[in-house]
Amino acid sequence: MTQNNPVTIGIVGGIGPESTVEYYKGIINGYRSASKDDNYPRIIINSINMTKMLSLIDNKDYSGVTDLLLRSIISLKNAGATVAAIASNTPHVVFDRLQSHSPIPLISIVEATCNRAVQLQLKNVLLTGTRFTMQHSFYQEVFAQHGINVIVPPAKEQETIHNIIFPELEDGIVIPEKKAEMIALCNHLIENESCDGIILGCTELPLMLSSKDFRIPVLDTAQIHIQSLVERLSDK
Repeated sequence: MTQNNPVTIGIVGGIGPESTVEYYKGIINGYRSASKDDNYPRIIINSINMTKMLSLIDNKDYSGVTDLLLRSIISLKNAGATVAAIASNTPHVVFDRLQSHSPIPLISIVEATCNRAVQLQLKNVLLTGTRFTMQHSFYQEVFAQHGINVIVPPAKEQETIHNIIFPELEDGIVIPEKKAEMIALCNHLIENESCDGIILGCTELPLMLSSKDFRIPVLDTAQIHIQSLVERLSDK
């Protein structure tokens, strides 16, 4: 895009609200740091009903999920967005079908995270996130194309991780005891599965966890996604 036709980022937000705020601040800070001028990026946010979307996913109504997200993207496009992103991992379960119907280009959090894993030469990564993200294969499918194995926690550990995220972390509340439990659980899986990287596959997890908590590379999907959007704004 040129200065006469600048890139306008459209964000499908609200899933959850706390991470949407981080996306907004992160894109602005990243853009201003990269551009070294007094300009601000053009960002449009359409916040959708997280409870409704999660209910659709829980009921395996993927057509309903696609329709809900597509309506949001069309609204963003009509408001002036030239490229869009979903500020959440879980809705990427329908990313391929959504992309095929979207009126504007979409930037995938999964593909952006995979590109970072390739750069780091990772081969065996642990996936954490909501139960929905861990139970579906959209991360495995993308990473497998680059020869990277995605390790999914066993069912019991999946439930523990999901219950750490919901409801407190989704509301921006970090409980120290749950943070300690999460770190211990992940380190146990990392050791048992010989993982060389860990995916924070929920955009709220960075509110609780960081690279300081682990001895292996941490793939913060929210920050990686934000950086991809900043690069698109900068035409890099």
